[in-house]
Amino acid sequence: MRSFISCFTFLLITGITTNLFSQTNVEFNKKNFPDKKDQYKDALKELEQGDELYILGGGNYTLALDHYLKAQDFNPVNALLNYKIGKCYLNSYDKVKSITYLENAIKIDPKVSIDAHYLLGQAYQLNIEFDKAIAEYKIFKNSLIPKDLAKYSKEIDKKLTESNTGIELVKKPTRVFIDNMGTNINTIYPEYSPIINADESVLFFTSRRENTTGGEKDPTDFKYYEDIYISYNLGGTWNSASNPGKPMNTDIHDATVGLSPDGQTLLIYRGDNGGDIYECKLKGKEWSKPEKLPKSINTDYHESGASFGPDGRTLYFVSDKPGGYGGHDIYMTKKNAKDKWTEPVNLGPVINTEYDEEGVFMHPDGKTLYFSSKGHKTMGGYDIFKSVYENLPTLPTGQAGGQAGGQAGGKWSEPENIGYPINTPDDDVFFSISASGLHGYYSSAMAGGFGGQDIYLLTLLGPEKPVISNNEDNLLASLTKPVSETVIEPTVEIKSNQLTLLKGTIVDDITSVPLMATIELTDNSKNEIIASFESNSATGKYLVSLPSGVNYGIAVKAEGYLFHSENFDIPASTGFNEITKDIRMKKIEVGNKIVLNNIFFDFDKATLRPESAAELDRLTKLLTDMPSLKIEISGHTDNVGSAAYNKTLSESRAKSVVDYLVKNGIDKSRLTYAGYGFDQPIASNSTDEGRQQNRRTEFKVTSK
Repeated sequence: MRSFISCFTFLLITGITTNLFSQTNVEFNKKNFPDKKDQYKDALKELEQGDELYILGGGNYTLALDHYLKAQDFNPVNALLNYKIGKCYLNSYDKVKSITYLENAIKIDPKVSIDAHYLLGQAYQLNIEFDKAIAEYKIFKNSLIPKDLAKYSKEIDKKLTESNTGIELVKKPTRVFIDNMGTNINTIYPEYSPIINADESVLFFTSRRENTTGGEKDPTDFKYYEDIYISYNLGGTWNSASNPGKPMNTDIHDATVGLSPDGQTLLIYRGDNGGDIYECKLKGKEWSKPEKLPKSINTDYHESGASFGPDGRTLYFVSDKPGGYGGHDIYMTKKNAKDKWTEPVNLGPVINTEYDEEGVFMHPDGKTLYFSSKGHKTMGGYDIFKSVYENLPTLPTGQAGGQAGGQAGGKWSEPENIGYPINTPDDDVFFSISASGLHGYYSSAMAGGFGGQDIYLLTLLGPEKPVISNNEDNLLASLTKPVSETVIEPTVEIKSNQLTLLKGTIVDDITSVPLMATIELTDNSKNEIIASFESNSATGKYLVSLPSGVNYGIAVKAEGYLFHSENFDIPASTGFNEITKDIRMKKIEVGNKIVLNNIFFDFDKATLRPESAAELDRLTKLLTDMPSLKIEISGHTDNVGSAAYNKTLSESRAKSVVDYLVKNGIDKSRLTYAGYGFDQPIASNSTDEGRQQNRRTEFKVTSK
């Protein structure tokens, strides 16, 4: 079901017609029902059972509703019962149904409860009736005695601010298609916390279904325990979600938290020790037993969410441990050279507020953070915000410095509300966005779903010309001015796509058997390894996120094989790009050769540039680890210039490589070099791209 929301307010419908009461309050007293003694007894019993559950609160509010509604059918003009039904609905998925009952309660008895106007204000706010909400909050505020006003003034003022923010956000909506993901994902039970890998090929989410592992319900809210479910994108269609069972899921709560961009490492929440984060890895086709993250991350307090950075060595997580700015704060930690998580750093007061922050998600670009907050400029409950780490030079690899949670010289931008209708006056917590910036995934209890919370796909349109989806022209026309008169820029640009996705499969060159290989990323300008990943052992698939602004050297290594190298020099201004690169690994056999794609020379010279160091060091290590290995280094050129000149240049460049290896401890008797000029092209010399491929340095195994 697709709904395009552009420049109008979406009105939630309660489904109940408001009754206008002229009667006074009718108490549940048998004297008031002399001719309905049996019905009165039944109604009173329902009322008493409802009250027993109502007092317990929490998930019992929903259970109390069943009894209260039966009692209300018998006596619809009891103010306190209408009030209690309204309060129960405010604590259910059908929150806006509370409006009718709270309105009726106040009409029957304006003094039914001191907080009745406050609750009605909440209900109006949830229904995007902000002007009415403001009026009710002010009535409530003005009714308080000085002692209570001092106690509740801050909370009321926050509600008033949220409502005014809501008015502004609805005026300037974010242009987006919203699609329910359908019955392959959603059920009559709650689905939420969707997370995807960078190329949207796999979706993980949490659900509380009847086929939960163990089959039991949580006694605190009488819903099935949470389990994690998986769906795969097959040819553009998400297949029917499956429960992977144990060891990923257990008999208690197991919830999705975060996923590495390549989809190989899943972060899981479990409710033990106050709430901790676990890590689960895909080994071939099987998921490993989840392992708890170390004590530097998990404390005796509540760690509720986490997200990897694109390097896999940076983790952003949520905790309410002491020392923060409010309730739950967002922290960052990095792995050191020994692969140990360092002491976490609070992201600071630009991100964290005196209220709760939750649902952290770092985009694969390595600098755009999405999170939910009850602080900042929210229209109610949690809203989703975006902040960009400005002046970030590379993938985050060093110790934090400068502003909290970042590197020296950088800072987090002021968080921006990503706008209505993605954000609502209710809680909007879990949000993830694809590497391309085109699609977002989140959960919502909006009208028209399959039950409770459903997972929705967002297609983010940005500031382009407005588009009307499907057959909603008449609806739009009835609710708004003509679109041509109401073109408004979106509240905030959501798309973040300054990165390149490199993906493919790694296989044996001869047999095409998938290989588990290590993919090592180097910042050539710094000669610094910034990340390391592994391909899947069963499929050979790999996926690497390359944020823009770095000259990347990529080395693929597998035991018994020559390393494979690639170079990607990605300018900072480069937008989203997706490259599929299947890699065929060659075994260490006599005659096999590879191109050294990360060796660079000064123009028209044989002088090695500093960016070549990482590649040369890899070659040095290979020769050191295999002391009997002998190789030939060869230089090659394009066909520009004379044959003699190119032969001389290519030979000089090959010699420079040999000289480097000898200088670094490799016996020169194991090394030969040759310059072939343009005699051995691997591509056409008629194009710039082809000539660039022909300008290369290779090495060939001459003896094992």
